[in-house]
Amino acid sequence: MNKKVLVIDDDPDLGKLVEAILKPIDLMVFQACSGSAGLKKAYEVQPDIVILDVMMPGLNGFDVCTRLREMAGVPILMLTARGNPSDVLHGFNVGADDYIKKPFNKDEFTARVCALLRRSSNHTGSETSNITNYTDNLLHINLESQSVELAGNILELSPTEYSLLACLVRNMGKIVPHRQIFREVWGSTYGDISSTLTLYIYYLRKKLEDSKHGHQYIHTQWGRGYLFLPRQTDR
Repeated sequence: MNKKVLVIDDDPDLGKLVEAILKPIDLMVFQACSGSAGLKKAYEVQPDIVILDVMMPGLNGFDVCTRLREMAGVPILMLTARGNPSDVLHGFNVGADDYIKKPFNKDEFTARVCALLRRSSNHTGSETSNITNYTDNLLHINLESQSVELAGNILELSPTEYSLLACLVRNMGKIVPHRQIFREVWGSTYGDISSTLTLYIYYLRKKLEDSKHGHQYIHTQWGRGYLFLPRQTDR
């Protein structure tokens, strides 16, 4: 893969463990042992994925995640002993793309890292339609440049948010089943993560200001999936 992985954790042994797990699949692992050092290292090496602890002296993982989101859309996997539902929700709220509790299973960890890297490097790998953009008098989505604008302002989307939106736009006007979304956005290694999907649909609707301008883009089809509906009068 030749991808760069940045581990931000105050336990140096964790970085060595991650390197031992990921080196055999050609991933280069860098490590920082504090939040501030992690931000500096992220700027220097421009990693393809960040593996981030929560409980660190100084800047904690949630603060670091927020800062990273201001810098780039790099996938962020939180790897921490704090696995309470409120912690997981807070992690997603500040921009994390996935969350694994310590101690972790080696195979599951590797699968999730690879899934995040695939989504980040190739949003179009599973496309089945020729739709590459959507435009109306409010919203502009370009799947080739991976840019989204609302009312003339660029929307900052995490890799997961963008992948979800792209999946729906590529199939606009059609119901996209839950299983298809899981496969295209989270990877085939994932099981039923309905609660996570619901959370990211909420994030997208909030950022798109859905239904606030006289039109709803993302519709829920209970028990079936979701669909993206264009503004018919603007098409």
